[in-house]
Amino acid sequence: MNRLESNIYISELDSVCSQDLPWEKLAGKTLSLSGATGMIGSFLIDVIMRKNRINHLGCRILAIGRSEEKARARLPYFDSALFKFEEADVTERGVKPSAPSDFVIHLASSTHPRQYASNPVGTISSNVDGLHNLLEYSSEHGARLLFASSVEVYGENRGDVERFDEGYCGYIDCNTLRACYTESKRLGETMCQAYRSQKSVETVIARIARVYGPTLLPDDSKALSQFMHKALCHQNVVLKSSGTQHYSYLHVADAVSGLLYALLLGVDGEAYNLADPSSDVTLRDLAIMVASAGDVEVVFDLPDAEEAAGYSKASVALMDGSKMRELGWIPSKGIEDGVAETLRVLQSLEAE
Repeated sequence: MNRLESNIYISELDSVCSQDLPWEKLAGKTLSLSGATGMIGSFLIDVIMRKNRINHLGCRILAIGRSEEKARARLPYFDSALFKFEEADVTERGVKPSAPSDFVIHLASSTHPRQYASNPVGTISSNVDGLHNLLEYSSEHGARLLFASSVEVYGENRGDVERFDEGYCGYIDCNTLRACYTESKRLGETMCQAYRSQKSVETVIARIARVYGPTLLPDDSKALSQFMHKALCHQNVVLKSSGTQHYSYLHVADAVSGLLYALLLGVDGEAYNLADPSSDVTLRDLAIMVASAGDVEVVFDLPDAEEAAGYSKASVALMDGSKMRELGWIPSKGIEDGVAETLRVLQSLEAE
């Protein structure tokens, strides 16, 4: 079975397709996106292609990724006239989509601890050089660009707020290896403002909570992803700390619907938090939740040196998503239901 044969997964796609969005803005238009085979990119493409099929949206997808082989395994749309994949590393100088677009979403990024530690230069390049190429491209074609940023731009909570709103700025030690991700995301946001001012590029920024869901990649080393990988293998969930870290999480369906709200309704130049308070949870409680859903136990272990170097030092990182709600966005997947559904979809895929 592939994910598009799962009734649970299809219902998640339909929940996004039924959102009260100005879909007509995408009708007959071209949407380019980097990071097409990633967790968010794959789900977003599934949504648009389903909307094309059911509602005859006619939105063309120009998907960019580094491996056509991987794309063919992840994205079953190569025979569609509304889908085109271009094999390219968007971080290389001058790499851009081959045809004009109306909308651009930059999703390509290293997004988990082992990548930060083993390839910090590549992490920076994705968030800076890749974005630079797509901003230049957007300037040339008059496209509106959405930059997928992160909760990590807020750094560590200084202890003066419960939740990060879009104006908050916490502490970041830039003289560390781990800062390759955080500081390059911050620079990416500044680049969006620079291109708005100097080259009149419409840009919107989405600061996304920690994302999970059934488009999870096998090599994802984020804590929740590792928990799920273990549970799927009927192994005990391994918690590599005391688990007191308190974070905001978001199901990929809600992340994608939020990106579409920001892209189509967000104010030019503004940043928006994509976060749902019903999905705020400590790492320990999250481990217990996954273990319970997978019928395994939680055990404690220490991370190896490379993995530990990629971990965030933030202990409390809760986001205020009220600004996004003013656009009409309403997340639908609480963390407990979202985790259980994700495991059910992934178990059904592995059962075949």
